[in-house]
Amino acid sequence: MEKWTDTLVESRIRWKVYVRFGGECLETDHSNMIRRWVLSLQNKELFPVVTIIIMDAFIQKMRRLKGVRKQLIVEEAWKALSSANMAEYLKYMYKTVRKYFGEAIVVTQEVDDIIASPIVKEAIINNSDCKILLDQRKFMNRFDVIQSLLGLTDKEKGQILSINMANHPGRFYKEVWFGLGGVQSAVYATEVSGEEYLTYTTEETEKMEVFKKTDELDGNYELAIKQLAESKRN
Repeated sequence: MEKWTDTLVESRIRWKVYVRFGGECLETDHSNMIRRWVLSLQNKELFPVVTIIIMDAFIQKMRRLKGVRKQLIVEEAWKALSSANMAEYLKYMYKTVRKYFGEAIVVTQEVDDIIASPIVKEAIINNSDCKILLDQRKFMNRFDVIQSLLGLTDKEKGQILSINMANHPGRFYKEVWFGLGGVQSAVYATEVSGEEYLTYTTEETEKMEVFKKTDELDGNYELAIKQLAESKRN
């Protein structure tokens, strides 16, 4: 634990801090522009220590870097909110960060992750001018509750529930809804190349296909991706 925390304390953190809760290990990714941490909830000793370091690190950079856009991005937000200290910190950050030319962003698979926390529900929702939602069809029967909590209009509700309902069958894309301050909203298609899709896919069958092709090519992952993508286009 000492070695990991020393690495975090000694390193420089600039401009962006990206935190993912729930990883299987702790990783540090060094660069001038961005710092990424993956924290494990399994290590009960390390987790609160590193959480405090992250909180302090971003606050320092937020206040010291003048005229530079800062971002705090928290993925798997429900795990962060399970910590009372982190929940209070996010509440403070959402109310404060924009005064320092910064942004606080939470990413979660479930809207309930945010609204289930009374500490941050109002802070996050009320101070989020930009909301981005993916396919919400599994919540269709109770979307009225989500609509009320997020302050969505009937028009916005209709847009969100239309996501991925009429996609072109021959193209790999997913739709996403953007809402900007209740003033402007639209559904957009996000599409990547076949190579990018196979590189980042989380579908088990597709990953196994890539791994199998990689083994056939003596471990050449890049070539495997290119060949599979080309075969799917033909």
